[in-house]
Amino acid sequence: MAGREEGALDGIALLEPLNEVERMRVDESCSWRRYAAGEQILDRDSPTNDVLFITEGEVRVVNYSSGGRETAFAVIPAGSHVGEIAAIDGQSRSASVVALKPCTIAALPAERFRMLYQNNAAIASQLLRHLTAIIRITNERVAELSTVSAVQRIYRELLRLCKPGPGKTEATIAAMPTQQELASKIGATRETVARALGQLVNTGVIERRGRTLLIRDREMLGVMADPEGEAASNAKDA
Repeated sequence: MAGREEGALDGIALLEPLNEVERMRVDESCSWRRYAAGEQILDRDSPTNDVLFITEGEVRVVNYSSGGRETAFAVIPAGSHVGEIAAIDGQSRSASVVALKPCTIAALPAERFRMLYQNNAAIASQLLRHLTAIIRITNERVAELSTVSAVQRIYRELLRLCKPGPGKTEATIAAMPTQQELASKIGATRETVARALGQLVNTGVIERRGRTLLIRDREMLGVMADPEGEAASNAKDA
């Protein structure tokens, strides 16, 4: 187990409403551990229901099919948390958690976590906003799986990941996920991702610069990501 560092929970968004003394009490209730990149932090079949605060590093929330295919639900950065669903309802875990980078994790027992939000309205409000955001993202992805092709889901994920660039229509993804990570996140195969990215490179919509992906024409990518927009564009070109 890793030793705790003073003030390590200060950067946890959920705990922002707490004052210094209250955060210290939470800190004292946590058990701490460090994980190497690629190490499994939490298994879906684990009987524990602790809430995990990520004080350093980055983790990926994943699930696996019976055939071993990985589906990535989210990448969680330092300052956030995972595991609250099992802590709230007392049921089994809904996913596994793997370290993407070296991580420091503070595990808070479920009972202590429930006391935290039951006795603090600001914490409860923060938690509700967090869960609501998860529901919105999940609804969006379910809709995409049933109405949008795999290639268009790839385009949409690139648009979600990018940040405005120097040019009017440019954007960048500073740390582009691997093809397998992207495939796991949007429910496609790595081969489909490779073909889609290759097509975008060939048409000049994107450009690879190491781990950075430059989107040269964000507007065109948006058209290609929209089934109706792409159909209209194809009809115009025909």
